[in-house]
Amino acid sequence: MGSMENKFKIKLYDLLKNDERLWDEEKKEINETLLKNLIDKLDERIIRLFFDDKETKEKFFMKVKDFFILKQNELKFFIDENKLDNSYTQYQNKIGLRIGNKLLSERDEVVLDWPFKDCVLEGGMTKEDQKRNEIFFNEILAKDEIDRLYASKALINWKRYTKDGEQKVKELKRDKDGTIHENLIIKGNNLLALHSLKEQFAGKIKLIYIDPPYNTGNDGFRYNDSFNHSSWLVFMKNRLEIAQQLLSQDGNIFIQIDDNEQAYLKILCDGIFGRENFRAQISWLRSSSGKTISRNLPSDVDYILWYSKTDKYIFNPVFKPLSENTIAMYNKDDKDGRGKYRLFPLQKTGGPGPETTYDYIDNNGKKWKCPQKGWRMIYKKLKALEDDGRLYIEGKTIAEKAYWNERENDGKIANNLWDDIYNLQGSNSEKVEFSGQKPEKLLKRIIEMGSCEGDLVLDYHVGTGTTLVVAHKTRRQYIGIEQMDYIHELTKVRLKKTIQDGNKFGDFVYMELAKWNEEAKEKILRAKNLNELIKLFDELYERFFLNYNVKTKEFKEKIIKEEGFKNLSLDQQKKLFVEMLDMNQMYVNFSEREDKKYNLSLEDIKLSEQFYQQK
Repeated sequence: MGSMENKFKIKLYDLLKNDERLWDEEKKEINETLLKNLIDKLDERIIRLFFDDKETKEKFFMKVKDFFILKQNELKFFIDENKLDNSYTQYQNKIGLRIGNKLLSERDEVVLDWPFKDCVLEGGMTKEDQKRNEIFFNEILAKDEIDRLYASKALINWKRYTKDGEQKVKELKRDKDGTIHENLIIKGNNLLALHSLKEQFAGKIKLIYIDPPYNTGNDGFRYNDSFNHSSWLVFMKNRLEIAQQLLSQDGNIFIQIDDNEQAYLKILCDGIFGRENFRAQISWLRSSSGKTISRNLPSDVDYILWYSKTDKYIFNPVFKPLSENTIAMYNKDDKDGRGKYRLFPLQKTGGPGPETTYDYIDNNGKKWKCPQKGWRMIYKKLKALEDDGRLYIEGKTIAEKAYWNERENDGKIANNLWDDIYNLQGSNSEKVEFSGQKPEKLLKRIIEMGSCEGDLVLDYHVGTGTTLVVAHKTRRQYIGIEQMDYIHELTKVRLKKTIQDGNKFGDFVYMELAKWNEEAKEKILRAKNLNELIKLFDELYERFFLNYNVKTKEFKEKIIKEEGFKNLSLDQQKKLFVEMLDMNQMYVNFSEREDKKYNLSLEDIKLSEQFYQQK
């Protein structure tokens, strides 16, 4: 070991002795096992101990914009390579009997690790073609920022939609236990909206379905291109952690994904929901490639990961529908309004024995001569079938009518290969111009399998609203969250049509997270030229919250007048303006609802207080 490294080891040793939890006075050594355990837990005292010393800060922290993040693995590796104690443990490590603070025989976990794992990514896109390089907030070093980020948000623009049209929201309906009993649609950042639901709905959601961005490069997930995979994992982890808290003890979550991130998502979910709560990986045959030949196997399958909260989860068996050949057998129709039917004979045929007759007198008093041999029905049951219009008698044939509309859901019990529900094609009445829209039959199977009538269903990547439409039709209560602007043209319109078409399971209430810097960002993006941006700057400075690093005076008096700045493209100029905003102040916290600078209406303040049951 070089002299410099040895000096650093001694320095680190003396530094750690300042934490009385680590120093064993009797053995005169550092408790290395406890030290690594505290590093794993991101213990605040340990973090500050390393952060406050210049040398350890330089060696074990990396800077991301204005934040410092502890390099846990590098620190633990240094401890392993430069033993800080002389205990028996180090020899167990050396010969491979122990890894970290556990014996090898005791370790059974598989850990998914990636850059920025212990961070929060807000994910604030409102348009699919909008790229966004966001700050990662470290869970320890940026605790105050994250607390503010996760605080309940004020809610505005309340509207109730019924079969009679749009109405004002006067009050929120609640169950006997005080839980809000409304179908809710929330426009705004889904991470912040989920945390805003926590106080009212934690432990009460029976089923969550999400169809998140798949991170394929062309699906709308456009965050931090230089480390896109890490960004996606952080994005998913932040939201799944709060989703787990919202699930009831008998609740289920279903997550749609393709093979691009499926393996990583499975391990991520094992860590959040528990590997023991993994129920199935469903393969949905969403398309067929036909006879196309390429240098790879066609990708026709999506996966649906199904996890439960506990082992007491809801499960209702579901069935694949009857085959087309079976359906074709339902080819008779008496034009009596009951639809098509097929016949199931009520007597056996063939076999030895004399042919005798049995007189059956029908409800019109007519006597029928029928073969007695092998009959499975007695007179009383025949009478009951005829009274119900289900008895078919012609010549010597007696049979039961089986109506298609009563049997269309019968069939083989569904396994984890769903190859009988096809993606939306052509002129299907469900279809809207939206990439990735899922068919209602798919959501119907999921919702009916994992919940019951009256249960609460959540989708926080609502898209076109298929989950909510199906929940409405199957008489479930629902909450939908969507941050993209197409919620107005697609989601709300489709759900309003569902109500007006005669689906009478209540109405729904629409609301939005109250914007602050998010409003400023939208104004910037709407600007048509540099002059509009320059006029907007005074409003940004006076009303909104700019990043504390922004040199506002220099920008206003000098930078915007430079030829170089004027020669930037309008998109580049807009990007610079957006980056001046503090990205942690995008929405209004409920606790600050009465601050005049936010201009919240008294009506919105009152309804927000109703929502959170606070005044």
